[in-house]
Amino acid sequence: MRVAALYDVHAMPHALEAVLAEVEGAAVDAIVFGGDVICGPLPLETLELVRSVDAQFVRGNCERDPGEWLVQKLAPDAIEAARAWPATLELDGVLYCHATPKSDMPILTEASQEERFAEALEGVDARLVVAGHTHMQFRRGRFVNAGSVGMPYEGDVAAFWAIVGDDVEFRRTTFDNERAAAEIRASGWPNAEQFVTENLLAAPARAETIAYFESLV
Repeated sequence: MRVAALYDVHAMPHALEAVLAEVEGAAVDAIVFGGDVICGPLPLETLELVRSVDAQFVRGNCERDPGEWLVQKLAPDAIEAARAWPATLELDGVLYCHATPKSDMPILTEASQEERFAEALEGVDARLVVAGHTHMQFRRGRFVNAGSVGMPYEGDVAAFWAIVGDDVEFRRTTFDNERAAAEIRASGWPNAEQFVTENLLAAPARAETIAYFESLV
């Protein structure tokens, strides 16, 4: 079974649209959205795209605890439906979760100590565990981070996702970042200018982001 794992879209429809176009030609059997799908600049447009495909969902911390912008932009039933997404999903022996199987908040990066991966996977029999949350693609043993479609920390302005089958194929997809920047600036989102400057006109450096995340642990 080939599964397109699309994580951390963060309400970036321009990136998601480009990824879905590639998914259509990738001969996948299923699509899994791995949480933090609709919290970000353009939730309505993103929700419309998400609803246009046959997909399964895992709840992220943003769906569990939506912010004021999301509450303003989406109907209450849409927010409640996202809150009701499961914390984990198992397909073909692979467990999909947002951060770890136990919680949607722990930080794991490629530099994390082995003990933290062992703790995260304790009691989990799945052949692979696919997560996101820290927005960087990597694999450590059975643990896979699929990357982020809408807010990656890869040192590169693009969308990052994965196809999970017998193995894991990490994917990178370009999109029209200038169009995205213009529409986000016009959205009224309070974080628009900072996001455009730091994530669309430039890209967060992977090594610096890993160092920052590890300093929080």
